[in-house]
Amino acid sequence: MAKRTDTPSGPSQRQQRVAELVRHALAEVLQRGDISDPVLATHVVTVPEVRMSPDLKLATAYVMPLGGKDERPVLEALDRHKKVLRTEVARRVNLKFAPDLRFRRDESFDEAARIDALLRSEKVQRDVARADEDDNDAE
Repeated sequence: MAKRTDTPSGPSQRQQRVAELVRHALAEVLQRGDISDPVLATHVVTVPEVRMSPDLKLATAYVMPLGGKDERPVLEALDRHKKVLRTEVARRVNLKFAPDLRFRRDESFDEAARIDALLRSEKVQRDVARADEDDNDAE
């Protein structure tokens, strides 16, 4: 059988499944307060997405403190405790290798706000109203 030369455009199903397991494990550790850090103790941190490398040895966790305040101190605290977090994730997720953790700011909330602002703009509203008028005239 011929080998496929084209690579898939996105993550494999296995990468997605492992990423979701790691996301749940991180969220559980952060929710329970298993890490004794004053910054993490005073902030609720959400983990909306984790992306795994193809070899499953690197997990990039996209995090955001609730309300979007104090992002930098939260990311620094998570980086300080990445070894402890890696150990806790390894305990909860049964993998051959515990993935190294990388923490990044989740920018999907900013992107969603930008798209929402675009949709509410006067120009788009004018175009939507014009399309509604055209539909009414066609009937």
